[in-house]
Amino acid sequence: MLRFQAATGFRLVRGTVAESRRQMRRNSPLVDGPTVQPVHSRELAVPGPAGEIACRHFEPDGLAVGSPLLVYYHGGGWVLGDLDTHDNLCRFLALHAGVRVLSVDYRLAPEHPAPAAADDALAAYRYARGNAAGLGADPRRIAVGGDSAGGNLAAVTALTAAGRGLPTPAFLLMLYPGTDATVRRRSRDLFGDGFLLTDDAMTWFADRYVAEADRSDPRISPLLAGNLAELPPSYVVTAGFDPLRDEGEAFATALLEAGVPVVLRRHAGFIHGFANALLIGRFREAMFETAGALRAGLALCAGRDAPADAASSG
Repeated sequence: MLRFQAATGFRLVRGTVAESRRQMRRNSPLVDGPTVQPVHSRELAVPGPAGEIACRHFEPDGLAVGSPLLVYYHGGGWVLGDLDTHDNLCRFLALHAGVRVLSVDYRLAPEHPAPAAADDALAAYRYARGNAAGLGADPRRIAVGGDSAGGNLAAVTALTAAGRGLPTPAFLLMLYPGTDATVRRRSRDLFGDGFLLTDDAMTWFADRYVAEADRSDPRISPLLAGNLAELPPSYVVTAGFDPLRDEGEAFATALLEAGVPVVLRRHAGFIHGFANALLIGRFREAMFETAGALRAGLALCAGRDAPADAASSG
């Protein structure tokens, strides 16, 4: 992937927000591999706090009714990314984890700064719980997950649900997440240049998403939440050469200390964003492993949640 970056001059942030978004859309198909089949998709419009939220529902061919569902939040620093940039990743997880996936096109900064993304993320989760039957899903086995900023939103969604007395997700999947915007950790100094996600890009994303004075809010920095013990069993993935590595691992450690069943998987030698590069063999193998963990985690979690209609309360 670094060779791809060198050959194309790809940077996560290039010029304006609009230019960076166009670049991400243009380059994503170059590394995410052939379209994963057989997976069917359909577009949905989900009620949100500021209007409809575009979502995409993925269903592997032949998957039984009443199977688990993953509500997925894409990465991109809360500024970039959309349903298309993460389409193949969602197809991959759907097929190889044996789940339906609801991918969420939450509002992006800077047009919609925090907490807009978190509000949309929660709304999509509540929709999934309240409409599980229509989505072909088992309401007891609805997970939340995401990569990078999306991993952050997955944790925030689970924490907010717990804090509001809503049924918590059955499982939490976090791929190289940002979890604490208040502390600069060692991995940011070690890998903040030359490994796709740079120190400058992290600053650029954060400045467009949230004011510095608000970064200790648990909706921004879920590591600082006081109710981590209420989170579901979790699978946290980090990359060895990722400036966000230490944040993700600190979150996994905090979950463990809070008594939450958690598996931390560091892929040594990997960089941020590898989940989208399914064309690259070792990254694809890592995502097979991730899909297997999601499948196993949801199989173990069946029956731990309240009925779906409880999500309409509060």
